[in-house]
Amino acid sequence: MRLPILAFHIAAGLVGILSGAAALSFRKGSPRHALAGRIFVLSMLGMAAAPVWLAVMKNDMNNIGGGVLTFYMVGTAWLTVRRREGETSIFDWAALLIPLAIGVGGWINGVQAWHSPAGEKYGVPAGMHLFMGSVCLLAVAGDVRMLTSGGVFGVQRIARHLWRMCFGLFFATGSFFLGQGNKVFPEWILKTNLLFIPALLPLGLLIFWLIRVRFANARKRMSLPRAGNAYS
Repeated sequence: MRLPILAFHIAAGLVGILSGAAALSFRKGSPRHALAGRIFVLSMLGMAAAPVWLAVMKNDMNNIGGGVLTFYMVGTAWLTVRRREGETSIFDWAALLIPLAIGVGGWINGVQAWHSPAGEKYGVPAGMHLFMGSVCLLAVAGDVRMLTSGGVFGVQRIARHLWRMCFGLFFATGSFFLGQGNKVFPEWILKTNLLFIPALLPLGLLIFWLIRVRFANARKRMSLPRAGNAYS
């Protein structure tokens, strides 16, 4: 049972990386972007579900959390653009419990790893535990803000979609290039540390697109006519 599931996980991850790169490259809102985005979502949800199944079979709690978090990030990013502006549901209140539990657990693991002799827990450095825990709690804050404000609108809606999709892609690139790179790439490439570039590229693109979206919105507001000159 494990080998077919593992093969599906790897194949879905590769499709997710390629389709995610295509979605980021195509013009936002174009048919090609929409098609690549749909392929990305389906492949990433499949990639996230497979390791959870494997982790349950092996009683590996660390991979269970990673798979569930990836599923949450990509799923909520997809729902953000599929819904109308301002639309929420009871599902959102239940979904935020996922990053809340993983975020609190990440910080607990990070503090424990920080004070351990090896500086890690479950083979993961303290800094990574704290980083992922902080990302999860940031997602919780975004969910709470959305629900208490009656939904997300305009630029906030686009930003919510972008950063969650990019983090979903980062989970795939990080797992492949850094987590499994020593099994795929030759030794001379591993020694150059070049694999950090494609692994961390989604985070760089995330920052770029968020700045661009915010800047474009600010420029649009500045270009609007003032109230006193609207009919001059």
